[in-house]
Amino acid sequence: MSVTDLSSRTVLVTGATSGIGYQTARLLAERGATVLVHGRTAEEALAATDRLVSLAGVDAHRLCAVGADFTRLEEVEHLATRVLAEHPRLDVLVNNAGMAAPERHTVTADGNEIAFQVNFLAHYLLTHLLEPALTGGTSGRVVNVSSSLHRTGSIQWNDPNRVRRYSRLAAYAQSQLALTVFAADPRVTAVSVHPGICTTSLLPLYAHEGVSPAEGAAHVVRLCDPAVEIVNGAYYDREHRVAPAPAASEARTVKRLTKLADLLVGQSA
Repeated sequence: MSVTDLSSRTVLVTGATSGIGYQTARLLAERGATVLVHGRTAEEALAATDRLVSLAGVDAHRLCAVGADFTRLEEVEHLATRVLAEHPRLDVLVNNAGMAAPERHTVTADGNEIAFQVNFLAHYLLTHLLEPALTGGTSGRVVNVSSSLHRTGSIQWNDPNRVRRYSRLAAYAQSQLALTVFAADPRVTAVSVHPGICTTSLLPLYAHEGVSPAEGAAHVVRLCDPAVEIVNGAYYDREHRVAPAPAASEARTVKRLTKLADLLVGQSA
């Protein structure tokens, strides 16, 4: 299979300081893309770009470190402002940053359950703020790194913060279902991908062992390639396009989620 040269492409990868995000950044940069490497802080992002240069031999000119703590929506807004100013055309946004929901119910300074905010709401806000850059060209796309666990999830519409009944697995599954549903939003072309069970910090949610993060990242990078045709809202289990959970393709659910997310991130549609 021929490998497309990505030297004309600019890609923002969230959560790129470790695991699948780090390997995605590496693979994209090795294929010539300019990669915006996002970390929770600017320092963590810089450390990741230094590792990519020193350990993976990536050209430093292809990397740009950006920081934003996704538990603070204000920082997501600052990140979007910076990206729009420095990269008015963005070819791909990889929404990869993620966390396991904590054992105890935890709410962010913005008032949202932490996993729902980090795994979904922050990406929802970032995607819409970056919409002008993503839709400026002909081939802008969003790749949501989701999870097979979205199938076990349900969105608690009247209690998305799960104040009444909290379970860390249910909170995580809800965040992944929301991210998968979000791919069907008509405003930008987006897909979701379950990259397989990989040996990352999230492994304990799935199994005792998994494949390498680089193997998972390869499935993400494939969907960043303009030579790979995608259908808005499609869901991939590694390299195969499969049907997501039924809710993820219901127009009513997409609209309802948009309304809820706009309310929670303080955006007016």
